[in-house]
Formats: sequence, C-alpha cells, structure tokens
Amino acid sequence: MTNAPIPFDNSYARLPDRFYARLDPTPVAAPRLIRLNRALAEELGIDAEALSAPEGVAALAGNGVFPGAEPLAQAYAGHQFGGWSGQLGDGRALLLGEVVGRDGARRDIQLKGSGPTPFSRQGDGRAPLGPVLREYIVSEAMHRLGVPTTRALAAVATGETVYREVALPGGVLTRVAESHIRVGTFQYFAAMKDEEGLRLLVEHALARHQPDGETALDLLNGVIERQARLVARWMSLGFIHGVMNTDNMTISGETIDYGPCAFMDGYEPGKVFSSIDQFGRYAYGNQPQIAQWNLAQLAVSLVPLLGDSEDEAVGVAKAALDHYPDIFAKARRAEMRAKFALSEEEAGDDDLIGDYLTLMAGAKADYTLAFRRLADAADENDAQLSELFGNAGGLGDWLTRWRARIGPDAASALRSVNPLYIPRNHMVEEAIGAAYRDDFAPFEALISVLEKPFEDQPGRERFAAPPRPDEEVQRTFCGT
Repeated sequence: MTNAPIPFDNSYARLPDRFYARLDPTPVAAPRLIRLNRALAEELGIDAEALSAPEGVAALAGNGVFPGAEPLAQAYAGHQFGGWSGQLGDGRALLLGEVVGRDGARRDIQLKGSGPTPFSRQGDGRAPLGPVLREYIVSEAMHRLGVPTTRALAAVATGETVYREVALPGGVLTRVAESHIRVGTFQYFAAMKDEEGLRLLVEHALARHQPDGETALDLLNGVIERQARLVARWMSLGFIHGVMNTDNMTISGETIDYGPCAFMDGYEPGKVFSSIDQFGRYAYGNQPQIAQWNLAQLAVSLVPLLGDSEDEAVGVAKAALDHYPDIFAKARRAEMRAKFALSEEEAGDDDLIGDYLTLMAGAKADYTLAFRRLADAADENDAQLSELFGNAGGLGDWLTRWRARIGPDAASALRSVNPLYIPRNHMVEEAIGAAYRDDFAPFEALISVLEKPFEDQPGRERFAAPPRPDEEVQRTFCGT
C-alpha cells in the first residue's frame, strides 16, 4: 500500500521483543467492506475515503499493511473462569499501531480475526462475520450509552468460510481502544518472574493512562477506580459481560471483548447468558465481586514493585484493594440515584431503590423499560409501567413514596439517563441472521437506532419492545 490513511505513532512496538510477536496479517480471498465508522475515523484524523477505497479495504482485511503500521500480537496470560491459563496472548488479533486523535488522546488500532499468531493455541485465528457484527453493534451502542468501551472502526467480510459448529462466512473487525493492556498482561510478566518487564509495563501504562502517576501503587489505585466505575455503569444498564476473565479486563477501564455479552430483558439478578459459563460465575449480580477478584490478581502481579519486602508489598496491595467496595458502592449509588431522579440525598433512598428492584425481580419486568417508563409515571401516567409489572402487587404504594421524593423536572431528567433503545439480543440476532443471507439492511437499521438511545424515535417502536417469548435469546456464544 502506497498512501498512509492512518497517521500511526506507535509506542507499544518500542517495548522489548518479549512483549509481543511481530508478524503480518494473513491475506483473505475476497475482502468486502461491510461498514466503515466514518465519524470515528474523523475523530482519529484517519482518511475515511482512503480506507473505503479498494486498497484500504484490502488492508483492513489483512491483504497488505498500512504504511507506518507495525503489526504485532501482544503477549499476556490470565485466569479464565477462575483457573490459571498461563500464556494466552492475541490468538486472532494484531495490533497495527497507535494514532493520536484530534482530541490529543492516543488509541490503538487493532485487527481482530486477522489470522493465526504464535499465540493461537491451535486455533485458526479467524472470526465468523456474526461475532464481528455483534461487537460492532454492541460496542458502538455502549459508546452512545456513555460506557467506556473499545470501539469499532470497520467491519469487513473476507469471502472465506470459518468453521465452528457450522460453516460460517468470515469477517475482520478493526477495533479501537485506549489500549489493549490487560490485567493478564501484568500476570504474564509476573508469572515469568520478569521484574524488569513488569517495571517497563508499569512505566508504559502510567505514561499512557495516568501521566500524573509515578509508581505501581498509583497504577493499581487508578485501575481500581476505573474498573469500579465501569462495572457500576454496566450494572445500571442491565449489561452482562459474560466472560470477565482477567485477560478480558483492561487497565484503561474500557469494556473489551464482546463475545457472549448481553443486555437483560426481564430483570433477574442471577441471569446468565454465556453458553460457556456453566456455573454462573459471571452472572449479572456477580460482576462487582468478580471485578474485585480480578483486581486482586493485578495486585498480586504488582507485589514485586509495591514494597521493599514481600510483607510490606502485600500489605500495600491489600490496603488498596480494601478501598474497592466503597468506591464501587459510591459509583453504584450515584448511577442508581440518577436513574430514579433522586437529585438530593435523603435517608431512606437506598430502601426506595432496593424496593423497586425487588418489585422488578418479582415480576421479571423488562429492565430497560422499567426505568424508562418512570418518566411517564413522573407525570402521573402509569399505564405502560403497570403493564410491565403485570399483577405484581406493591407498585402503586411504591410510586406514591417515589413521587413524594422527586422534583418537578424529573421526567426530562429520567429520559436523559434511562435509555429507550439498547442492543436487544433478539434484534442483534436478527441483524446477524440477515447478514448471513447477505442482507445488511437490518444491521444498518439497528446501528442507526442505537446512535440515539435516549431519544424517542417515532416509527421505530419495535426496536424498543421486549422480545416475544418465541424471540427470547437464552444463550450467547463467544465466536472463537
């Protein structure tokens, strides 16, 4: 490729060779652009026209390398479902490099599904088109919902077949992130007893994510803060990540790896969607505790850098982790108070919130609409809200208590924080199913709706409706 549509300015590639494996992506048969995120390209200072031209599409699929790119597969380790997995690494992804956007922030550009790497562990390094489109839809929806997240720059079909349980068309996602440094990246160097590598990684991570920080403890405290706030945001939206392994937890505090993720329909605190989460480890209600467990693994990895002796370092790590419950609780309370338009804190608010969640769980009321319809109820219009709760008793009494607490402008405040549109599982599956038939209209329609999740969109009511019983998605899958 001769022109340079992406202004790369790489820093991870300047770290020692043991941090990654350098290799080019594996070419594909017939690359075809499905979607280019032109707005994101503009934010990053990327030439969208060049990316959408044949030469650019070819490079997005791995048939060539952009000028200035330094493709590499990152090394990391991790705990998967609580069990140590040792060396993992990018088995089907390549970090092309980094760009400094128009806002001055540095971000990674990564190809996902670009072929095998030394970390593939006998995998094919490819991605079916369905999971590529799922990640595009959900990650961009999360961004619009105000959730820190990786983002999708492009989705490309490869013209090749990927074999999982069945034969599926292949795809490649171009993913953007503040970085792809994970808890598992630190675990990798700690497991290797590579203290110099661990120190270099801490220095790189601080420069990237906490320029005011100076020590490993500063980094640990920053990650604890970011992850607590992230999971509180997930919980407020009824989002279930589905595979919170330590290699899927970024130190930037971004949501990453949208495999078996899902948004709840009916509210069930113990809800699990992931087909590989057989014991419910990553159920909706377990996410705060799992985040703390993952953070403990980060703290363990950083022990060699946290004190002059192991005892001192362990004490420092424990003291940092002890702050997590309070940080999470404060973030969670702020999220939930906003969802109920409780602008001024008063005694009994936690009970008011908890009682509504209990009513929701008893009725398995639709999570998203049970909050959205509070805006109507604030204006004394209870019909749609009551319909969600069916014959469940107690709603009327609760509404009386709640209305006594909210102010005159509650309805508009509620609509600004409680979305009407989320990437509902059945709508995502509908879009993917159509795409497998080479019909991308439902994919485009869903993307369009999700660009304005808090706004009423007349004529698009079906995108806000819960699934019928025959449309309910009970299991979601990784795609690896």
